[in-house]
Amino acid sequence: MNHRPLGRSGLSIAPLMFGGNVFGWTAEEATSFGLLDAFVAEGFNAIDTADVYSAWAPGHAGGESETVIGNWLKRRGRRDDVVIATKVGMWAKYPDLKAATIAVAVEESLKRLQTDYIDLYQSHKDDAATPQDEGLEAYSRLIKAGKVRAIGASNFSAARLASALDVAGARDLPRYVSVQPAYNLYNRAEFEGDLAKVVSQGGLGVISYFALAAGFLTGKYRTEADLAKSPRGAGVKNYLDERGFRILAALDAVSAELGATQAQVALAWLIGRPGVTAPIVSATSLTQLTEILKAARLVLPADAVAKLDAASA
Repeated sequence: MNHRPLGRSGLSIAPLMFGGNVFGWTAEEATSFGLLDAFVAEGFNAIDTADVYSAWAPGHAGGESETVIGNWLKRRGRRDDVVIATKVGMWAKYPDLKAATIAVAVEESLKRLQTDYIDLYQSHKDDAATPQDEGLEAYSRLIKAGKVRAIGASNFSAARLASALDVAGARDLPRYVSVQPAYNLYNRAEFEGDLAKVVSQGGLGVISYFALAAGFLTGKYRTEADLAKSPRGAGVKNYLDERGFRILAALDAVSAELGATQAQVALAWLIGRPGVTAPIVSATSLTQLTEILKAARLVLPADAVAKLDAASA
């Protein structure tokens, strides 16, 4: 498995990252352990989570995903061959990037994860109310203490990410080494353009989430009647337009040509995009995970890429 550098962090990750929002939620602990074991056994090494996962679920308070990952790490007995990425700043308990918030939140994440350090600690969303140097100074203290190896940004606009990089440079503070945008064959505008320019100029890694557009790019949803197939179906309705059907048609054609699934093709397209380090993917069964991971070894011919580019332009 070829690993890719995550920006200038010194970390290297395989071209797919496991999205841990399902751990302790739609995948109970035993299932989660099996998924993580299979993921690592296939040569993948990066796991993404957040302190807020899965506070939205009935009966959950947040921290469930980190707790499952921590239990898995403890049972596994090995930490150095996996890259653990978590986030702060979106949980109602810790909703901002103030220095005091980060200092307390990181200790709780470390405890749940049962580890001495976090490889990539990410600002889950921008916090315009807190001066950027305050949050970066808090991260600096964590890096100096050995509790965090590198920092990343999620859900930042191009302007705010550029500003954070400028502040870091001017104040000799840690730089964000990566960004997490929503990016897929349908949702291209948020990343492509100004954000991609900041990423390129700053040498940042890109860990894209929403890689399959809530399942739309699997080809599972083609009519409004299909939306009832899954609890996530309601989030797909906006994709059922002329452009969405054009993308599905291109996915169908390329999938047939290559003997791959639509999801594998959509993920392979993302993996091959300029600047992208690794899309985040998730699964709740070993069968689902096995199929998804095949995308990392699928090389799309130039004509297939051109077909997908044109359909999704």
